[in-house]
Amino acid sequence: MIPLRDSVRSRSFPIVNILLILANCYVFWQELFLSDRGLDIFVRQYGVIPAKIHSILALQGLSWGLLPLVTAMFLHGGWLHLLGNMLYLWVFGDNVEDRMGHLKYLLFYLAAGVAGNLAQVWADPASGVPAIGASGAVAGVLGAYFIWYPRARILTLVPIFIFISIVEIPALVYLFFWFGLQVLNGLVSLSSPGAIVAWWAHIGGFLAGITGALLSWGEGDTSYHPRN
Repeated sequence: MIPLRDSVRSRSFPIVNILLILANCYVFWQELFLSDRGLDIFVRQYGVIPAKIHSILALQGLSWGLLPLVTAMFLHGGWLHLLGNMLYLWVFGDNVEDRMGHLKYLLFYLAAGVAGNLAQVWADPASGVPAIGASGAVAGVLGAYFIWYPRARILTLVPIFIFISIVEIPALVYLFFWFGLQVLNGLVSLSSPGAIVAWWAHIGGFLAGITGALLSWGEGDTSYHPRN
C-alpha cells in the first residue's frame, strides 16, 4: 500500500519536515558521487553496525562512537529506499509537526530515529551489516500520527495483482496494518540474523512515536482539521 495524501489540513507551514526531506535528499545526492569503495567506507563510518554499537554500549557507555545512531538516519541504500521513506514523511510528518511545534518535532524525529536504531542493535547485536535509512525516525512519526489522528483518512494506492486501485483507508486501520507487517517480519528476522531490512528499527521507532505522543510532546489541539 502506497500513501498518497491524508485528509488532515495542517495549520502551520511544516518547515522542519521539509528541511528533513531536503537533508535526506542532499546526503543521498552526495552518495551518488562516491565510488563503490568510497560508498562502502562512508556507509560503514556513518551507518549503524549493530555489533560495533553493542560493543561500545557494553564497554564504554556514551561516546562519540555512538554518533552513527543519528547519522545513519540520513543515509539511504537506493532510490526506492529514499523515495519510500520521504513519501511517508511528506504525507504524515506535516501534521505531527503541526501538533508538536517545530523544535519539538525536530527533537522528536531524531529521538525516534535513535530509538529505532537501538532496537535494531538489540534485535541483532552480532550483525556486522550497516543499518541505514530514515525508517526508524519516520516510523516514530507514524506512531505519533496513529495516536493523534486515528480518524484521518489516507488516500492509498493499492496494487491488486495486475490492477491498481486508489482507496481511502482510515489512518487507524492503515497504520495498524503497517505496524503488524513490521512486527511479523521482525519476528521472522530474529531467526535469520543479518537481515537486509532493519525491521526492528521500524518497530522501535513506531513504539517510540506512540510513547512520545502519549507523553504529550504536542502543544496544539488534537481536533480533526479536514482538508477542503
